[in-house]
Amino acid sequence: MKRRLVVGSPLQLLLLACSFALAGYAGVQLLADDWFGVALWFVGAAVLHDLVLLPLYGAVDQAVVRALGAAGHRRWTMYVRVPAALSGLLLLVWFPLISGRVAGYYESATGLPGDVFLGRWLLVTAVLFGGSAVLFVLRLRRRPRPGLRRAAKERPPVVH
Repeated sequence: MKRRLVVGSPLQLLLLACSFALAGYAGVQLLADDWFGVALWFVGAAVLHDLVLLPLYGAVDQAVVRALGAAGHRRWTMYVRVPAALSGLLLLVWFPLISGRVAGYYESATGLPGDVFLGRWLLVTAVLFGGSAVLFVLRLRRRPRPGLRRAAKERPPVVH
């Protein structure tokens, strides 16, 4: 049996070639000024994530699973995981402004106050966890109670 190479349409190939060209151009521009600093940043970010952050949020996740009860309520952990992940992502992206380390630079560049980001991040985090708690309560209220389901199953079928 002869295998045939599957390629996309000419438009797909053109778009793929353009995206590779754009990525190559961006890489050349990024590495042109300080290639060592950029490489060090990438390696440092990978090492920091893999050796520090991954075990840390893995341990926190296991603590949440144990606190909520491992066997029956494992699906409840998503109501903690999702807002925590979104809040952590916001903290990671906006950390310099949230920490207040670059508030002066931000104010001089934009003319806007730079000391409001911690409060706003805390507010967004509270809204995320509050919304998750509301969804959790709504899902618990919609779920049928086990005793009612068992009683319905034990009833004899209705004869028509």
